[in-house]
Amino acid sequence: MKVKEVAKLSGVSVRTLHHYDDIGLLVPEGLTNAGYRLYSDDNLATLQQILFFRELGFPLKKIKELLDRPSFDRLEAFELQREMLKAKRDQLDEMIATIDKTLRAENGEIEMTNEEKFQGFDFKTNPYEQEARDRWGDAAVDRANERIQGMESDLQDGMNQIYTKLAELRHVDPASEEAQEAIGEWYAFLNRMGHYSPEAFAGLGEMYVADERFANNIDKFGTGLAAFMRDAMKIYAERNR
Repeated sequence: MKVKEVAKLSGVSVRTLHHYDDIGLLVPEGLTNAGYRLYSDDNLATLQQILFFRELGFPLKKIKELLDRPSFDRLEAFELQREMLKAKRDQLDEMIATIDKTLRAENGEIEMTNEEKFQGFDFKTNPYEQEARDRWGDAAVDRANERIQGMESDLQDGMNQIYTKLAELRHVDPASEEAQEAIGEWYAFLNRMGHYSPEAFAGLGEMYVADERFANNIDKFGTGLAAFMRDAMKIYAERNR
């Protein structure tokens, strides 16, 4: 299949497929005499795997690392992805139920406790911790958890550092390599606190400009930073769908 056919089939943009090829994540099986990319069934199977990983918030660099491992097992990866997606679905169902309760409470139909208002928001527990302990041992997981707990005191400093770095770049092309690398740090930072798909990341960027409260706070680091981040986040999302 040619790149446009793969894009139509998968919903992934041609630009993104070109980017995957450029970074060695999804290299087409061959080329036509005219130089057009040709994708095999194996390529499509790999693309499917990549998109599942992306939906679960894995960065492209990590996906490539996983796929390149000699020990990588496609069926095992599907099983893990399935369990992760089920856990994600369960959390989303709980959050939807919380929204429904909140709407009823706002309309005066029911009373809602403060605890109920935050059901479904869980950024601390890891449903795969036991699996990690089984694979890598308690000591390794305990060290990782200690690092995570130590993150909380560093979050504000980390955010300020990233915003300062982005402010210094706000006059360059948001599609440039340095701008995309910096905004990628912001994406990774946000995903330390929760889960942001590329689409949600782009939507957040739009909010930075649409909501004056966001824009004013962000632009304290430099006039025009909010608009620059919105543009850079949109491009990043398109490239990392």
